Amino acid sequence: MPLNWKTSCPSSLTRTHLPVDAMVHLSLPLLGGLSFAPLINSSLLPDFPPLPPDNVMKAAYFSLKAKARLLMLDARRLDHSPLPYYSFYVSLAPYTFMGLGKFIAGRIHQMRAQKSYLATHPSWSTPDASRLCPLCGEEQETFSYPVLRCHAKAAARSRHLQGLTSVGPDTPLWSSVSLLSSLIAYIKAAPTNYPPDMFPSLPP
Repeated sequence: MPLNWKTSCPSSLTRTHLPVDAMVHLSLPLLGGLSFAPLINSSLLPDFPPLPPDNVMKAAYFSLKAKARLLMLDARRLDHSPLPYYSFYVSLAPYTFMGLGKFIAGRIHQMRAQKSYLATHPSWSTPDASRLCPLCGEEQETFSYPVLRCHAKAAARSRHLQGLTSVGPDTPLWSSVSLLSSLIAYIKAAPTNYPPDMFPSLPP
């Protein structure tokens, strides 16, 4: 529990390090034998001792930044590697669709992670339920089926998803704001991956 803000700091003789010291220590492996720490604003530093040219400093800075990102991604894959069925790439930045509204972003996250209300995605509450699409009963309700092929949602698909052909990890969908906006309009028009008690069937 956090300390009450009214309490005074406990007295202690334990020697501690400032957070910046710990960060500097962790950054040492990144320098990799460089004779200087690259700074993007090296022009703000005094001229003595002489520093490498500004373009050299900038190149080293961006190289170090790219190296740090790769090391962070590797550490994330090792410590928190995605499960085999999750085929989407791991990113240090928020996915594009995460800025499109909390509810809709949640629908997309769930379907990508195969932890959604779609029939083929595992559910602790109904483990023995049918995996067929509850609207048409023709195919298993995977992520791609209600979005790309379900006949019961053909009208909404023709209105909103003219340019969408795949929901796989390599499709332009995940980096295109216009395609994501189309997908969101479709998810709302033909309630897809909504809790069953919200939209038990398509509206007329």
